[in-house]
This record gives sequence, structure tokens and C-alpha cells, in this order.
Amino acid sequence: MSCLFLALKITKVNWQSKLNKAAHHTSDYSSTEPIFRRGQSFNISLNIKTTVQSWDSFTFIASTGPSPAESQQTKAIFTLSEEGASGWSAAQEPSEPGCLNFTILSPASAVIGRYKLKLQVLSGNKVFSKVLGQFVLLFNPWCPDDDVYMAKERERQEYVLNDSGIIFQGLEKDIQQEAWNYGQFEEDILDISLAILDRSLNHREDPAVDVSNRNNPVYVSRVISAMVNSNDEKGVVEGKWSGKYRSGTNPLQWSGSVTILRKWHRGRYRPVRYGQCWVFAGVTCTVLRCLGIPTRVVTNFNSAHDTNINLTIDKYIDISGKTLHLTEDSVWNFHVWNESWFTRRDLGSFYDGWQVLDATPQEKSKGIYQCGPASIRAIKEGDVNLDYDSPFVFAAVNADCVTWIRHSKKRKERIHSNTRKIGKCISTKAVGTNSRVDVTANYKYPEAGSSKERQVYKKALKLLGVRRTGKKPKIRKPKRRFSRAQTPSISGKLILDASPVIGQDILLTLSLRNLISDFKTIKVKLKASAILYTRRSKAEILELYRSIKLGSEEVKEFSFGIPYSQYKNSLMDDRKILVTAVCQIKKGASLLVEKDIVLQDPFLTIKVLGPTVVHQAVNVEVTFTNPLSDEVTDCVLRAEGSGLLKEQLRISVARMAPMESSTVQFEIIPYRSGTRQLQVDLVCIHFSDIKGFVTLDVAPAQ
Repeated sequence: MSCLFLALKITKVNWQSKLNKAAHHTSDYSSTEPIFRRGQSFNISLNIKTTVQSWDSFTFIASTGPSPAESQQTKAIFTLSEEGASGWSAAQEPSEPGCLNFTILSPASAVIGRYKLKLQVLSGNKVFSKVLGQFVLLFNPWCPDDDVYMAKERERQEYVLNDSGIIFQGLEKDIQQEAWNYGQFEEDILDISLAILDRSLNHREDPAVDVSNRNNPVYVSRVISAMVNSNDEKGVVEGKWSGKYRSGTNPLQWSGSVTILRKWHRGRYRPVRYGQCWVFAGVTCTVLRCLGIPTRVVTNFNSAHDTNINLTIDKYIDISGKTLHLTEDSVWNFHVWNESWFTRRDLGSFYDGWQVLDATPQEKSKGIYQCGPASIRAIKEGDVNLDYDSPFVFAAVNADCVTWIRHSKKRKERIHSNTRKIGKCISTKAVGTNSRVDVTANYKYPEAGSSKERQVYKKALKLLGVRRTGKKPKIRKPKRRFSRAQTPSISGKLILDASPVIGQDILLTLSLRNLISDFKTIKVKLKASAILYTRRSKAEILELYRSIKLGSEEVKEFSFGIPYSQYKNSLMDDRKILVTAVCQIKKGASLLVEKDIVLQDPFLTIKVLGPTVVHQAVNVEVTFTNPLSDEVTDCVLRAEGSGLLKEQLRISVARMAPMESSTVQFEIIPYRSGTRQLQVDLVCIHFSDIKGFVTLDVAPAQ
């Protein structure tokens, strides 16, 4: 090219905000900074003043990180119409006088992060240099050449652009919805997400190498899984599963990630207290969606924590039914983690697709608390030798569970072995709706009517070097005999007479059936304990002893209750009670019957009193009830929702009489159109949170 100028002065840099935001699907980010997705061109215009002289070439320099270098793909030098070695390129477009229009294309494998863009103009032996500004480059699920490419638009809308969702909790047979505000487009969240990468242990050890690895979603997602917990790197959230939460926030009281991430950032990166598994997963989902990696939250019911990776969970109880913590193994009512979508160049294309990530700090991986990405295909096929942390995830969904009664230090009875208990109803939110989708079949073959699941289990045992006795040869542990569990001659079940509500008595029935013709006397030891969702017992509530006589194939029922006065001071915030019945027969196999109970909160109703339109105020009415027969004071109603409230709203509710209903009104002014989720939470020290949510369709400004 040959043009004429005496001096070149750039009077304005126009990043073509509206055009680029629409093309790159970044319109929702609350930032004035240009935000682009890699592997896709963006437009930039320069307003200039020139007088006569010639120039020879334009050269662009895009750089990121503290020590940009072409050798590490953190610096790209490229000229017009000629793709540089880095894969970056630029082209000049037609323009009006006094204006230069350029299209710049980044490669689909570019490092993500904040870039500086510089222009150099060569004229004879003189070089004119100008920094044009900064922009942020993200992963691009719309680009077929990007490792995070997702083919279906509906799925991209859900797993990248949806800023609210549902996290499933509760029990396998009582699955409950909890709304979560991801808020990945809210003000400061992109900056905070990039700061998380810059605060990582990897970055502190070698910033240049760390930044150069940020082109790889495997690397980035693994760093995020480590940084969302605070155990090693002063990350975002500090976990806590016992005791009081006076020095922080009860994990059950969080309704979204935005408040947590801002608190971490504004508090100069001090870990936010406190979180449990759904909090870690919610924050991880926010950060990864913000960076452009398709991500969803997944709940595994009856989730095993197999500390010694022998794929067997041993549970011990005493003769009264009390759980004995003789091993570190455990089975949680549910556990929440993430799945992110990308290719696995390190493993091969068979293992592409959904990858498990778990930011909850349970076990160390390569020296720090991080987990994943583990390919779901690898988990299903039992390929537990593949990176990263496949044995841990495989055990979580597919370990066997063995129950023992410990009669004395020298005598224990193996009463039950269950190959189907672990990994039930693995759940995630449906695309486009709040419905639950069961994804268990993605993790394992059917456990009923198919031999394939057992074949995969045996394959995993072999790859881990675990003998069929359940012991790994390299781990020294006391020898134990693995006699087969005897088959009990009775069966039983615990039945709830009504759906239990907090503040009311709990009514149950134990039904026992004699399976043979012999007359027998059964000694029944009933126990009720307040537990956490990890199934760890925190307080004993009730203990009963009964002797029941059963004739030939006879069925008998025994009804009993747990009064509110008896459980109210023992109940944990999880609102969970475990009822066990140990049924012992003289000269026969013992039977253990269990029932997990989650007490329901009263309903909280939310009414939006008018149409919802961007920038137009509308009132919201919330009605709730004190579920207790006692007066409660000092309650707080909290509300949040991306696109509806820029900060969490708090309203004091001074006093509520026993069983009193109360109504509160507040105003919202939507600032983003589309489907929005408003979460409301009544917080009170006298009972656990009462939560509700409503989905709103916000119309654009008229």
C-alpha cells in the first residue's frame, strides 16, 4: 500500500461496540471494555488526521500477560492481509476519508484474557507507534475450531448465556429445587474471574507459563477448580461443614455467586466464609460461563466419598443403630459438582464432551485441593487411569456400599452389601426450562438387567490394582474377613404418615414382614438423629426399644412420633433427620431399616404486581409465614436477581407472632430484558431459611 501523509494523528479509536457485541454474543456483559471471543473477527475504526507523505506498512501487536512473548503465544505481531505465525491477522476495510477501518481475527486457539493492542506504522526509516487500547478475549463456543465449541444454539444459550439456574438438593426420593443467581454478566464479575486466574498458585510460581497455558480449557478449568476453594491458594470460598457460622455466612443462606465474588474482591482476596458443595459449584459455574466455557451444575444423590480409592464404602453401626466413624469413607445424601464442555486433546476425541470438575475441597490432587476435569466417557467406561481424578469421580457414582454391625471390638456382622445404592438420580437443569434432567446414564451403564456395569466396575478395580477383597496391596491396613452377608428372614420399611413440616410433630410407622413360616421375636432398636447432608450425625433426638412377635409370614406395624419439642433444639440448618431401626433375631441375620427425612419449610409466595419492562419500576409482594409456635424476631428478607437488582436487597422483618403470616413489598427496576429469575430468602436465627423464586419475562424498553 502507498498513501501520503506528513503526520499521522489518531483522534479517536472506535471499537464498534454495538456491532462487535452482537457478533460476539457479549452484549450482556456490564462493562465498557471491548469483549471478544477468539476465532472470530472484530472490527475497529480509527479517526485520523493526515497531511502528505507516504507510509509503507501497518503492523499490529496484540499482547497479554506480564511478560508477553511470541514463543509462548502471549504476543502476536501481524501485518495487513498476511496471517502472522501466531495465527492472528488483520485486513483493511473500505472507509470514508479521515477514517481507517480494520478487521482483526484471532486464532481459535488464542490465549484468553486481557490484551493490549498496539499499532505501528512504518514510513521510510521512521516508525509511528500508538497503543489503541485494551480488550478481553474469551473462549468461543460458537466457533467450530475452538476446543469449547458447542454445536446447538439452545445449549449455548443455556450453558454460556443463562445467568440463573437451578441446583438440585435433598434426597434421592425427595429432590428439591434451589434457585441460584450465577450473574456472570454483572458488573465486575469478568474482572474478578480474570483476577481469580491471576491469584492462582500456578500464576504466582511462573506467571509467563501460566498465562501461555490459558489457551487450553483443560488447564483453565482445573485452575478454577482449585481457586474457588480457599484451602491452598487463598481462593474464593472457605468451606465449613460443622459448628456455628458466626464468623461468616451460613452456606444455606447464599442464593447466588455475585455477592460472594464481590465480597472476595472487595475484601482484598480474603476467602469468603462459608461454603458447602452447592456454593462451590455455583461459583465455579459463574466463573467458567463468564470466561466462555459451557458449564452446568450437576447433583449426584447418594454420593460416595471413597478416601482410599478401593471402590468400596464401609459403613459401621453399633447395635443401637448409631453410626460409627471407623473409616474416613462416607456417603452424602447429595453432592454437587460441575460439568464443562470441551475437547480432550490430551486423551483423544473419544473422551470429548462433558468433563467433571469439583471445587469442593475433599481430596488433594497433585498436592492441592482440585478435582478434574475428568471425562464422563472415561467414568462410564471405567478408564480410571486417565487424567484428571477419574478414580475419585468413578467411586462417587459407582462404589459398592457394605454395612456392618459392630457387636464388640472382636465381633462385627456384615449385614448388607449394595452395588446399586451409590450414584442415584444424577441431575441437572434442563435446557430452556427449570425441569430436572436425569443424566445418570452418562456416568454408568444400567445397574439392573445389565452385566455391563459390573464389567466396568471390575475393569476399574483392576486398573486401580485393587484385589477383590477390597484392599489395595500398597496400603497397609488391618486384615479383615469378607464373609458374605446373610439374607435376613424378615423385611421392613419406615413410612412417613404425612409430609413433615418444620414446627410440627413427625409421625412414622415401622412395618415388618416375616418372610418365612417360623415364628420369631424381633428386638427393635429405633433411633432418630439430626444429621447434615453429608449424613454425619450431629445430635441424637430419639431412642426407643420394642419387642415385636411375628407369626408365619405375618406383617405388623408399629407407629411412633418425634414431637417438635423433642427435635427443635437438635435440628441442624439442613433440616435433616435420619431414623434407623436395627432389627435383631436370635440365631438369625440382623436387618437395618433406614429413613432419611427432610423437613419442609412453609411456602413463600412471590407476586409481581405489574408488567416487567426494562428501566420501569414494578412492585413485588412477598408473603411468608412463621412456621413455629413461638414468636420470632430479627428476621431479614433478602432478594437478588441478575438483570433485576444490581445489589442484594435486604429488608428487616422485626417481629412475627406464632404461625403469623406477613407481607412485604419492595421495588425492582429491571435493567436487562429476557427471561430473569428473582430469588427471595427469609433468613431467621430461629429456623432455617425459607426460600422461593419466580421467573420473569422482562420486555425491552419501549
